[in-house]
Amino acid sequence: MADSQLRLEDDGRNVALRGSQELQQLVSEHHELDERIRRLTLQTYLTEQQQYEETELKKRKLALKDRIEGLLRLPS
Repeated sequence: MADSQLRLEDDGRNVALRGSQELQQLVSEHHELDERIRRLTLQTYLTEQQQYEETELKKRKLALKDRIEGLLRLPS
């Protein structure tokens, strides 16, 4: 597993949110994006379209991470 993946079990904050369906969905989507990015980076050469896709996936992944972190900061 890549270091950039989020893992809820490693985070002791806001234990009540771990069961949150929204949070679980966001983390799952984050992992899926991470895997898609990983597959792209394994290729020797990326077309312009693949480079664009990689950039967009990274932006979406970062936005998801921000949303997840925002949920984890909410008072329990």
